[in-house]
Amino acid sequence: MTTWVENPEGGRERGPRGLVRAWLELLTRPRRFFHNGISPGDQSPGLSFVIVVSFCYTATRFATLPSARPGFFASEAASVLVGLLLATFIIGPVGLHLVAALQVVLTIALVRDRGGVSKTVQVLAYATAPMALAGVGVPPMLAGTPLVAEVVAAWRVGLALWGCGLLVVGMATVHNISTPRAVVVVAIPAVIVFGYFFGGLYSLEALVGVDIISRSPPAGEMETQLLAAREPPV
Repeated sequence: MTTWVENPEGGRERGPRGLVRAWLELLTRPRRFFHNGISPGDQSPGLSFVIVVSFCYTATRFATLPSARPGFFASEAASVLVGLLLATFIIGPVGLHLVAALQVVLTIALVRDRGGVSKTVQVLAYATAPMALAGVGVPPMLAGTPLVAEVVAAWRVGLALWGCGLLVVGMATVHNISTPRAVVVVAIPAVIVFGYFFGGLYSLEALVGVDIISRSPPAGEMETQLLAAREPPV
């Protein structure tokens, strides 16, 4: 499940160490990773990667934003544990496969000579690497502190753009297409994953003060606190 392809001839490394190496190479040498680390029909490592990213994102979110913690039970600890498990093992993987299905359809429609379906799914999974760091919010004790909300929003927007960039690089590499065409192919899935699922668009709204999405973010979302933090105290 945690296999990582180190080079084209093999050299697979398993376990947590392999996941960490994959994450580091994605952040530092993404083109090399997508060239060497994507193996046809081998989607299990990508699924494991998304599970770990979802865990890191959700755990950080719950740790920094008390209002984001679920209230399933009277016990907050039990509610947080169940919420963390749901986000990690159900919402993350299911969301990946739903968006991956859309990405596959778009790739088939727009790319004539392309790699396999499994490669597309893996690229989408690994492109989420920066979002392991994107769960940070504005803790209540810092709400209203000058520039804190803006810095956090900028941090999350930057990570979302980084993820979009990885998706473009990955698609261009595994399908051997130009960067402009890769941008067109991934545009809609990138907005869904990094704009909605990981809140990049909401953070952008909070940062620039312009409504991009018609509806307000759900209660407890980090972006709601960012906006609240910018309002002067009564």
